[in-house]
Amino acid sequence: MKISELAQAAHTQSETIRYYEREGLLPEPARTSANYRSYDSSLLQRLAFIRHCRSLDMTLAEVRTLLRFKDTPEENCAEVNSLLDAHVGHVVQRIRELKALEKELRALRLQCANSQQAADCGILEGLEQAARQAPPATRRGKPGHIHGAHGGVGS
Repeated sequence: MKISELAQAAHTQSETIRYYEREGLLPEPARTSANYRSYDSSLLQRLAFIRHCRSLDMTLAEVRTLLRFKDTPEENCAEVNSLLDAHVGHVVQRIRELKALEKELRALRLQCANSQQAADCGILEGLEQAARQAPPATRRGKPGHIHGAHGGVGS
């Protein structure tokens, strides 16, 4: 099948498929005489696996590690267990961070109970005060940490 057919069958975009190829998650496809990519149906299942792992917020490095074990089924899966344990730890940490974020946002919301002029808005004043106190990247968690882009086993 052509890339557009694979993309449609996998409910993804062609560019995502090309990206996964560049990242080595999908093998380079065969080419037709007209130099079109030609995919067999086995890649649909691999793409579905990758997409599901990504929906679980796994990094490309984590997915790459899992694929390595899928490609070598005779290997011991202890590293897979460790990878998932570490990923669960990241999820637990993100949940803590999100709960703290929710608490902060709710506290901000309480600072402006009624509609009024923006000059008197407690939310805007609270955001301004917080911005003066510390740079956003260092307020919560690690400096420069981008949520959802953690490193994992095999990074």
